[in-house]
Amino acid sequence: METEAYLGLEDPACHSFSGKITPRTSTLYLPAGHTYVYLVYGMHHCLNVVCGDTTQPEAVLIRGVLFSPHLNPISDLENRFVEGAGLGPGKLCRALNIDRSHNRINLQISEELFIEEPTLSQSPQLKYETTPRIGIDYAGDAAHWPLRFVKKLI
Repeated sequence: METEAYLGLEDPACHSFSGKITPRTSTLYLPAGHTYVYLVYGMHHCLNVVCGDTTQPEAVLIRGVLFSPHLNPISDLENRFVEGAGLGPGKLCRALNIDRSHNRINLQISEELFIEEPTLSQSPQLKYETTPRIGIDYAGDAAHWPLRFVKKLI
């Protein structure tokens, strides 16, 4: 799994940084656990999970998932998600058929889209890495903040 954190009003890389609430950024002001799906470069959808409270417009971008036969895989995705393939958030959304119609979904109650933690008996051995986020050079010093989190099989 690969994610990146975006820290709301204090983070120049976050869509809510200016504090201006627009139709696009209003999703970030929903309670934690809602999806924030937006289109980047006019062609790639990106899936985020809102994680702040309604006054802290923060989110976590889902950049990639870790495929493992131990984690009850979805067979259609088997050949698309290989550890280290660097698919990125746009290809992830394309493979999972996630688009703007999935924006504002409450992941705590949705049966259509949800995130599931594997049980301990299914969990492989993982290691964690923290690095700077990717593709946000416009954000100045914030581009170097260690807010990218990568889980890898050992």
